[in-house]
Amino acid sequence: MSMSKRERLAAAIKGQEVDRAPVALWRHFPVDELDPEQLAQSVAAFQQQYDWDFIKLTPSSSYSVADWGVSIQYEGHPEGTSRRIQHPVSTLEDWGALQPLNPRTGAMGAQLVCIRRLRELVGPDVPIIETVFNPFSQARHLIPDGQEVVHLRRRRRDIGVALEMITATTIAFVHALLEAGADGIFYAIQHARASVLSEAEYQEICRPLDLRILEAAQGGSFNLLHLHGQYSYFDLVTDYPVHALNWHDRETGPSLAEGMRRFPGLVVGGISQQEIVEGNAALVHEIAQEALTSTGGERVCLSTGCVLPTVAPWGNIRALRQAVEQ
Repeated sequence: MSMSKRERLAAAIKGQEVDRAPVALWRHFPVDELDPEQLAQSVAAFQQQYDWDFIKLTPSSSYSVADWGVSIQYEGHPEGTSRRIQHPVSTLEDWGALQPLNPRTGAMGAQLVCIRRLRELVGPDVPIIETVFNPFSQARHLIPDGQEVVHLRRRRRDIGVALEMITATTIAFVHALLEAGADGIFYAIQHARASVLSEAEYQEICRPLDLRILEAAQGGSFNLLHLHGQYSYFDLVTDYPVHALNWHDRETGPSLAEGMRRFPGLVVGGISQQEIVEGNAALVHEIAQEALTSTGGERVCLSTGCVLPTVAPWGNIRALRQAVEQ
């Protein structure tokens, strides 16, 4: 039995029989990410090299807030992320100065161009999902040094107005990216963890906004939720309306097999960023086989718990890709 990427992914989500487990990695392409044509070319080349079961488009982490005045500078970070060097918010009053953005123009509009071009390059058979940060994660990029949590706790009403505007802009962007040919979104949540917000704070402030954005994405055939960081509130998101869930399963838990028992869709992970960077091909293969064995090879997609570092050895990447074929 041989399946197309779309058939394999759809069957794996439902826990149906597959010819092999899906596998996918995604990475930043620093500097390239600032130009939609170059980003599309780089992502397409990565896909051609490894033949992943879906493409997760990884633009600059600040793309959705760039037109509010955020600027970045790449300084060689191994994850491919850039340092923010300009922020539009410094005082509590600055939140009120933000104006709604048109998601079809500027940096978000450039992502729509990138999606269309990437589709031309890879053809119709490869699912493509676009990175979308949740509203509070976007707010984090607007202000230096994690002050978004301080502002939230000091004057929730002011930042709440800004979060509403960010949410409305994001919903409009989700509609636009689906129209542009994306198959869904990679919804990144960065504050649902004990080291940042309390669970009650996240439930009250962020969860309602998450659900509104995910409702807008329901027209997509593949929506993947990424729960970022240590000490995350895993059970807080297991009822979110997404097809798949990715988290730091090797570093913070729950394990991939335990996550599969607690989340009804596709679990995505199995190897950590550190393991794929610092290990060798034999170790990567062993860890991958462990992930497949622990889950029975069903309702699982092999990947890292977060973005693939740009310094990962090519042989290790190939070892993960080949693990599902054996």
